[in-house]
Amino acid sequence: MIPHITFLAFLLILGNSDASTPRVDPLVNTNLGLIRGVRASDGDYAMFMGIPYAKVNASNPFGKALPPEPFDGVFEAYDDSAICPQIEEFNNTSVGTLDCLHLNVYVPTKANTRNPVPVLVWIYGGGFSIGFSGRYLYGPKYLVRHDIILVTLNYRLGPYGFMCLDTPENPGNEGFKDQVLALRWIKQNIQAFGGDPNKITLVGESAGGVAVDFHLLSQQEKLFDRAILQSGTAELPIHPEPVKDSPLILAQHLGFDTSDINEAITYLSQLDTNLIIEATSELNLSFRLCVEKPFDGVESFITEDWLQASMPKVKRMPILIGFNENEKISSYFGSDAGDLNPNVFKDKLNLGFDISDPNFAGMEELVKRFYLGDEEVSAENILKIADFDSDYTYNHPTYRSIAKYLDNDASDIYFYVFSYVGDRNFARRKKNINVGGAVHADEIGYLFDISFFDETPNDEDQLMIDRITTLWANFAKDGNPNPILRTSDLLPVAWTPIKKNTPYYYLNLGSELTLETKPFHRRMAFWDLFYRTNRNLQIIHPESD
Repeated sequence: MIPHITFLAFLLILGNSDASTPRVDPLVNTNLGLIRGVRASDGDYAMFMGIPYAKVNASNPFGKALPPEPFDGVFEAYDDSAICPQIEEFNNTSVGTLDCLHLNVYVPTKANTRNPVPVLVWIYGGGFSIGFSGRYLYGPKYLVRHDIILVTLNYRLGPYGFMCLDTPENPGNEGFKDQVLALRWIKQNIQAFGGDPNKITLVGESAGGVAVDFHLLSQQEKLFDRAILQSGTAELPIHPEPVKDSPLILAQHLGFDTSDINEAITYLSQLDTNLIIEATSELNLSFRLCVEKPFDGVESFITEDWLQASMPKVKRMPILIGFNENEKISSYFGSDAGDLNPNVFKDKLNLGFDISDPNFAGMEELVKRFYLGDEEVSAENILKIADFDSDYTYNHPTYRSIAKYLDNDASDIYFYVFSYVGDRNFARRKKNINVGGAVHADEIGYLFDISFFDETPNDEDQLMIDRITTLWANFAKDGNPNPILRTSDLLPVAWTPIKKNTPYYYLNLGSELTLETKPFHRRMAFWDLFYRTNRNLQIIHPESD
């Protein structure tokens, strides 16, 4: 159970809990000046928290961020409570400020400039509308004990991060561009912390995994060397058409009626962020990534159809990628599951295809029959509907991404399915789900020390913690999750990678580790044929000019 303490208060307690403890605190010299961290009390590592890597432009908080200012004296990096404006998921309250473009660096004692260690950079999920980088959810001790540096970062969300207006001032994808600024800061400064700037692994879950894939696709320079994508790629059909007049809609809802986008942006820029976030929720506005209209002198992130774009950064890059066994059960069961949508097949397919095209006629019925046979959409068939949603939203997009990486000459691809069910499965526990297997985000509880999981892990959960963090750390070190000696009591199975013209090997991360091939083979074969048949009807918002 989450303790009876407000979310923000808990963040503040975490952020200041170590600052008053007498100790010899670590000091590093970066491009912006000296940063003083704090020794951790739960492991042999140091924490440098709340470091500003960029600054939101107060006159246009929906646009390009500004470079950070040099420190006036020593920066005291003790506070990880910064959170960008959002309605957070734990208490469903509006929180955050625009002073949020911070990152946290967790450094094992072993690391130093003469003995640099690999770096793992974490991008959180949350549908581009929620999320934060602090220890409330992403405690570092399970990962840094493997002698790697962990960096977690904040980026702007919702209207502040993904308002796509096709103007030079607000072209879109600012949340991704925040991440680029953070990655540049890491590349330039991580050596001062004892990190190896040539061994940076970018890892993300859900929307964070989508972000990792878009960094591989983007027009920006290559800022990392390896990639881990957990339940998210650029192939996910999750992107609604951008609402180009969203500033006008928000402004009118908040009392200012105008037909001028610039006037609306100026008005909204002066308002409390909580008002903007609450209005976004009340109006049910969705802000996601988009294809940007290019402008001279404006740095772009994505300006072409990403489904067709080449991926030169992938060449010779090792990639670790996978999904959870029953991803979308969490949308249909548990404490916050909504009513079953009778049009679930149509509404889901509409996000990925032009369902109004005459050539798409009959396709919705084909999908329904594959999953339900002659039965109807009903509560009795909800597990089958969850299978459809999992396959369409996460599983087959992962297959398509793997194929794209192979086409672009990626190095070894390590494919996994997380199927373990224990006491630390994050979403099953949070939503009180008691059916099926591992659901979306469940693996987080084994990679990170989640603050409100305050009990000591049982032996089975500790084994999964040890296994998954060792695999991820090995991959960060060598581009290969296998131990040097190939097998051990901890990792008794060699993880065979996917290469061109090999089977789709995957490691089943369950109570036992098993190497298998092509998960959900029959269902994936159906979607292979479906996408080949309807390739020309796939949509991207907005269409490239």
